[in-house]
Amino acid sequence: MAGRSAATEAGSAQAEPRLVERPGAVLPGWVAVLAGLAVLAACGVVAWWSGAVPEGLLGLLGLPMRPYRGLAFGPAVLLAVGVLLALFAFGGLTRSRVGTAWVLTLFGEYRGTVRRTGLVWVSPLLLRRRLDVRMRHWRSEPVAAVDAGGTGLRVVVLVVWRIRDTVRAAFAVADHETYLREQVEAALARVLSRRPVDAPRSGGGEAPTLRDADAVGEALARTLSAACAPVGIEVFSAQPVHIEYAPEIAAAMRRRRIAAIEADQRDAVLSGVVDAVDDVVHRLTARGLVELDDYDRKALVKDLTVAFCAGRGGPVEGA
Repeated sequence: MAGRSAATEAGSAQAEPRLVERPGAVLPGWVAVLAGLAVLAACGVVAWWSGAVPEGLLGLLGLPMRPYRGLAFGPAVLLAVGVLLALFAFGGLTRSRVGTAWVLTLFGEYRGTVRRTGLVWVSPLLLRRRLDVRMRHWRSEPVAAVDAGGTGLRVVVLVVWRIRDTVRAAFAVADHETYLREQVEAALARVLSRRPVDAPRSGGGEAPTLRDADAVGEALARTLSAACAPVGIEVFSAQPVHIEYAPEIAAAMRRRRIAAIEADQRDAVLSGVVDAVDDVVHRLTARGLVELDDYDRKALVKDLTVAFCAGRGGPVEGA
């Protein structure tokens, strides 16, 4: 409950305005490979000039032999710098896949987002965090909720979403997936409490209910979009795929629905019988076929009602 309240408060508040995604510093991978090879070649030339290359390797490369008189300070510094540059060039190579993005930080400060795919070079001094920016769907476990009448429900919802702003998803909340799940529970509690599960019998079936999946899904999607936008999550749809009564009241509500259906059928049968009896009596008297006083009319109506109800499978006792 505490986690849900915290998530609801976070969703209603605006995220840090400085958290705006921007492109990070990145180079094509082939540039870093060529640079690293060039540095290694320069280190090889310095080592050859100093005479530090083994004779066997010189013969293999077809280079003349240089006398070795020890490694002077200048060449040693050049070799050390060259090795560091080579490590820097090759150490920043990484492979970025389609549907992923790298969030870059330096000493806790946001330094950009890399969405380029393929072999790229990113400074090895930067800390990388990979995020999945593909469209994803999440099917919830049965979530407890209540309708407008306070009836306990269990609801399963399917949410289609993706990360739109990587920096907000990475830094506005501790875990954007947990945040989304808690917002789904909060949205279900708000949306489902505004409608009953089934329309009342007196409403003529026109009152909005939770059986209208499209309307409930649109309301859920709007609520989730408003709550998740500050943390960089874009919600495309949120559809309830299963709505059922809570286990402790499911049997009682099922009996109630069956009784309501039977009552509706009985009302329909009785309405048809009354209309038929009225039509028969009206025709008989209008054409002068029979002359009925009140007693005879009541007896005829009773006999016709019993006959019609027995024929329609709706027996009426004491009619």
